[in-house]
Amino acid sequence: MTQIKQAFLTFFLLLAVIFATKAQNPDNYIGQFNPITTAVPFLSISPDARGGAMGDAGVSSEPDAFSMHYNPAKFAFIKKDMGVGISYSPWLKGLTNDINLAYLSGFKRIDKNSVVAASLRYFNLGDINFTDENGWSVGNYRPSEFAIDATYSRFLTTNLSMAVAARYIHSNLTQGQDVGGQASKPGNSVAADVALFQRFPVEFDKIDGNFSWGLNISNIGYKMSYSDDNTRKDFIPTNLKIGPTLTLNLDDYNQLSFMIDFNKLLVPTNAITSGDTIISGMDPNVSVPVGMVHSFYDAPGGFSEEMSEINIAAGLEYWYAQQFSLRGGFFYEDKNKGNRKFFTLGAGFRYNVLGIDFSYLIPLETNNPLAHTLRFSLLINFDAPSVK
Repeated sequence: MTQIKQAFLTFFLLLAVIFATKAQNPDNYIGQFNPITTAVPFLSISPDARGGAMGDAGVSSEPDAFSMHYNPAKFAFIKKDMGVGISYSPWLKGLTNDINLAYLSGFKRIDKNSVVAASLRYFNLGDINFTDENGWSVGNYRPSEFAIDATYSRFLTTNLSMAVAARYIHSNLTQGQDVGGQASKPGNSVAADVALFQRFPVEFDKIDGNFSWGLNISNIGYKMSYSDDNTRKDFIPTNLKIGPTLTLNLDDYNQLSFMIDFNKLLVPTNAITSGDTIISGMDPNVSVPVGMVHSFYDAPGGFSEEMSEINIAAGLEYWYAQQFSLRGGFFYEDKNKGNRKFFTLGAGFRYNVLGIDFSYLIPLETNNPLAHTLRFSLLINFDAPSVK
């Protein structure tokens, strides 16, 4: 345990040294709109209504069947023997009714220390009419993307778990049509996640509870290309998610949890260029491992811009008798990195083996594709059969 703490301390000290020695603050590049773009951004969408009701926070919340997206290491702490989760999210509901994200996830406990889980994420982009360079229709197609993944989660100690996950990603956006006079093809990639989760009991003024924290580095994988010549390859959304949760058992029936997640994309920031010359920042055309390292100090605006790339998700969850819950949350993204800001609300019900969750998003900006959208998830959990 001491070695783990020392490793984390060394890691954060190294980050401090990098920021201090590498980060510069050219005033003329601070405050410019410079969002980070990647291929397959659908991998970053919170797929379930419970997390969606808590501002997309969940790296250290109580585990459930949807933990694969937030932190697969949480599966080791799950109380049930087996479970399945199904979720559906309309997308751009105010503009169309045929774009949606569907998610299916399941887990199974192997023994008291180990759990395996898998999930399927499918993003349907609706019907699109493709045209040629003269504007003539060449047919209606339905672009789509999906990801299939699996994980193994295991206790390292009595209160610390770890998980590794593998993922296959397929993105078919053009159905093989020529784009800009060049033949296109579906993009494919493979990726991995590495995650940690720890939970231990705490007490505040005779109120017992637990404190937990989680860390998940997700989508560590190959760049994606949509053409045969591979001249243009895009990073997939490799992401660092870390944060704590405090849960208080107010009495035998009432429980309250507070959580906060910090997210940072581990891909290069766009440099400021003039023609082919980089004026500020660093060359983004690097390998995936180099890009992950550079992502901590390559922003043209220096340290200030690096800090603006951290998104914050905060959530609140109340349970009564572990059967009824109310949730709320807030998500913040800097105005120059995408400007997503929204409040979320939701509720959940648990009865026997079934659970139903709902969430609703209230945007503070007008560009959110989930604005005023009601999302829902279904959970089915089973206990281990009793031995007589």
